[in-house]
Amino acid sequence: MSDFWQRAFIFPAVMLVFALLLWAVAGALPAALVFGTGMALRAFFHLRNLAALENWLAAPEKQPVPDGSGLWEDAFSQLNKMTQRYRKECEFNSRALQQMEQATSALPEGVAILDEADHIEWCNLLAENHFGLDCERDIGQQITYLARQPEFVNYLATRNFSEPLVLRDKRREGLVLSVKLIAYGNNKRLLISRDITQLERIEHMRRDFVANVSHELRTPLTVVNGFVETLHDMPNLENDMARRALQLMGEQTHRMKSLVDDLLTLSRLENDQNPLREEAVEIRSLMEEVFRQGQLLSDGKHLLQLRVESNANLLGCREELRSAFTNLLTNAIRYTPQHGEITLRWTEREGQPAFAVQDSGIGIAAQHIPRLTERFYRVDRSRSRETGGTGLGLAIVKHIAMRHQAKLEVTSEEGKGSTFALLFPVKRIALSQ
Repeated sequence: MSDFWQRAFIFPAVMLVFALLLWAVAGALPAALVFGTGMALRAFFHLRNLAALENWLAAPEKQPVPDGSGLWEDAFSQLNKMTQRYRKECEFNSRALQQMEQATSALPEGVAILDEADHIEWCNLLAENHFGLDCERDIGQQITYLARQPEFVNYLATRNFSEPLVLRDKRREGLVLSVKLIAYGNNKRLLISRDITQLERIEHMRRDFVANVSHELRTPLTVVNGFVETLHDMPNLENDMARRALQLMGEQTHRMKSLVDDLLTLSRLENDQNPLREEAVEIRSLMEEVFRQGQLLSDGKHLLQLRVESNANLLGCREELRSAFTNLLTNAIRYTPQHGEITLRWTEREGQPAFAVQDSGIGIAAQHIPRLTERFYRVDRSRSRETGGTGLGLAIVKHIAMRHQAKLEVTSEEGKGSTFALLFPVKRIALSQ
């Protein structure tokens, strides 16, 4: 029998033995009275300790644990130790939470915690400033009730958080935020916002600079190119070296003019004030036009094929689509050896319209593919200069694809050719008139 039970039964056992002895001496009634009185006092002792325990449980944080006596002394002692451990853990957690709040407050990003229904559970000071929140008042509120920009509401509704959202606050002129959601834990989401206003201004200045310089260069380049062509065609120019120099000057000025034109095209595509002018584009006639341009560029050196396998037309800007299709076909011609095959195709993939250019050219190593759409990125710089490319064609294609919500897909293998495809969303299919 354990020590607890021994101590618990000592008093009843002593009272019982005493009552039995009293019974033998004075009779049953005095024995019963003494035993009953002893047990009643024992019960009162327990009730008094229970009352002390109940009184402490009503407000444990405001008063110490009762002392008690006997068995209750051990129980209250253990309870006191548990209470002390609990208070230390609470103090530790409180300090940790305070440190976390201080750390998140020092972050250069706004941070808010959302539950599965987009209710605000917590946010730092920057998140309050970015979205116009009040942490004390708005906890438990759905964030779309407070941040009502349509782009942000749609971003939350689509549940596609792979890319950050660039959010321009119309209430505060000039404020631009980069917003991203990260899922974690049990259906929780971390909303992170970063002020990119200054970065946007710098990017805008860069675009303006490129556009302005390109505009300024276009006129003198045109004049210089005109004079070079005139001098080259003069009948009395008999010096071979002079003719060769003029030919090289003409080629370089033509290349510079192409580069300026591509820079101006990129600036126009990147301009926020240049919305997409949409129309129903008849794809068959567009493909035939692009195919004829490819034939002129190839000059019979390649086997070109046109395959229009879908009757779907597109909703978009015809001129931009023509530019994207032509750039992809031009690249295929430049990087495909003589007598190589190039196929221009319009088809559908699982209901989505797709444009593709497939060639049997030199191909591209896998490590280069992710960077192909970077400006001036060249897989082989010497060969790129020989082909006359500006290094901006695929950057232009990427921006046109983004403006049409299309996806640029590249599959290639060195020595076995490449396929460049533009996959358009179903909503871009133009209804037949």
